[in-house]
Amino acid sequence: MGDEIMTTAEAAESAALPQLHEVHADPEAKAGLSTVPEALNKPVETKSPARWAYERLVLYIKNFEEQLDGEHEIAMGFTGGDAGVLRIEGMGYFDPDIITFYGTDGGGGKTQLVQHISQLNVMLRALPKPAADTPAKRIGFRLASDLDDS
Repeated sequence: MGDEIMTTAEAAESAALPQLHEVHADPEAKAGLSTVPEALNKPVETKSPARWAYERLVLYIKNFEEQLDGEHEIAMGFTGGDAGVLRIEGMGYFDPDIITFYGTDGGGGKTQLVQHISQLNVMLRALPKPAADTPAKRIGFRLASDLDDS
C-alpha cells in the first residue's frame, strides 16, 4: 500500500524534490504530464524561482505540442491584460525572478513579453500554422533538450 520506510535523509530529499500529480476526466487521456524528467529532479532550493518556473513551463509546452496535429502550432494567451496571443518562438529566464517569452502576435509583429514570476499566468493554445505549405514549428523539444544540457 505504499508504506515504504525511509531513512531521515531519504525523507528530507523526497520532500525537497519536485513532485507531479494530475487527474483527468478521461482516464485514457494523454493530456497531462506523468513523471518529473531527470533533468528537473534536483532539489528545488538549488534553483532560482525564475529557473524553476521556466523548467516547468518547458515541460508543459513540450507536452502540449506533442498533442498537436501538423496543422497547428503552440501559442499562449495572457490573462489580465491586452497582451493578446503570442506564437511561442523562444523562452528564457533571468535570475532570480523574470521569465521572458519571444514570438509573434496575431498580426505577425515581433513580440517579447517580460514577466515577473509572481505575475505568471499563461494559457497554452493551439493556433493554425501561418503558412499551409510549411511544416508546423515545434519549440518544446528544443526547450526540453536545452534543459537536459544544463
